[in-house]
Amino acid sequence: MKITSFFLVLICAVNYSFAQIKVQKIDTEKGKHFITTVIGYPTNGTYLYDGITEPIIELKADGTGIFQLKDLTKNNIEWGIECSPVGAPLFEEGFNSAAYTFWYKNQSEEENWVSAQFSIHFDKKKMYLLGERCKEYSEEIE
Repeated sequence: MKITSFFLVLICAVNYSFAQIKVQKIDTEKGKHFITTVIGYPTNGTYLYDGITEPIIELKADGTGIFQLKDLTKNNIEWGIECSPVGAPLFEEGFNSAAYTFWYKNQSEEENWVSAQFSIHFDKKKMYLLGERCKEYSEEIE
């Protein structure tokens, strides 16, 4: 009886934790992909060029955001990090870093998803988007 109760609690806990991850299927010129905004690190926030206040990329936890071009034009975007169909982020592990595929599209356009590089540099505690815009992060649980 104790073993059955343990497994029932374990199954409920696993289902609850995976239920928190929203996975979206997208169609791109490169085929079908899955994206999520949850990868185990605080991806949402403002990404800046080093020492410059604008242009920015602002990522919100709900998968929306703002992509500001070099001419300071702001576009509303939808975004996500490529993942498996069950929400596990897909990445390439480097020495003290991880590289992900970042997908985004303008909200005003139909289905024109664009891929870009997103990387986390663990020793520097920085995340880079498009290789040039970055934000610092901490691993503290909020």
